Amino acid sequence: MENRKIVLIRGGGDLASGVALRLHQVGMRVLITELDQPLVIRRSVSFAQAVYSDVVQVEGVTARLVDSFDSIQTAWRNGEIPVKVDPDCQVLTILTNGDLPFNTLVDGRMTKKTATLQLGSAPFMIGLGPGFVVGVNCDAVVETNRGHYLGRVIWKGSAQPNTGVPGGFGDQYKDRVLRSPAEGIFQSDRNICDRVKPGELIGFVGDREVRASTRGVLRGLLHSGLKVTEGFKIGDIDPRDNLEYCQYVSDKALSIGGGVLEAILTKESQKLYSRS
Repeated sequence: MENRKIVLIRGGGDLASGVALRLHQVGMRVLITELDQPLVIRRSVSFAQAVYSDVVQVEGVTARLVDSFDSIQTAWRNGEIPVKVDPDCQVLTILTNGDLPFNTLVDGRMTKKTATLQLGSAPFMIGLGPGFVVGVNCDAVVETNRGHYLGRVIWKGSAQPNTGVPGGFGDQYKDRVLRSPAEGIFQSDRNICDRVKPGELIGFVGDREVRASTRGVLRGLLHSGLKVTEGFKIGDIDPRDNLEYCQYVSDKALSIGGGVLEAILTKESQKLYSRS
């Protein structure tokens, strides 16, 4: 185990979890850092859910909330993905100053804003989606916008800009996304995998109702009790009406995970070639 590569992933939402799943499955040791209250929607396929439940399984892979570097290593020995509350990514100092085989940082927070860590904070830095520019705040970018370029590795330039439009299923686009009608505390007694129809009550933000805008399966729902701003995404309805989809990472997440894996292996092959 000690020779397996270590990859640090900032963020444990559904897309970052697709990356973590792919890297874990090929034998890499993955560490996820998160906020103390992750604002994830697709919680049934997000390793960030471990912050709320201590342990979570996604497609048979277990992630566990940890609080020390010793517990991180214990999770790795047990074949698990450790998740640490570390908004400022302080664990990066331990990884870069130690003798562990760490060389890759993936920023998968999907903030669509300029990254907070400077280029060179890790030996190899990969950014997911908008906000990352090669040579400015990362060494490579993986495209996250649905379409022909999804999952492609970008070695020069940046990802496509944020469109502000969610991906759709058939004719369903904006209607599938539930957004907060106001600023306040979100409360709901609904569950992911619930079937809903238009107009059905999903929950409240303060005293404002949140109702379904289309028919389908509630594929994602924000953790109840969190404070949100007006317009914040709080739910996701899948009109394909397949409950099984709630338990599997998306095709988009897997494609992005494949792009990250390609970037890591490409970088490693370049290093090996330069030594020969």
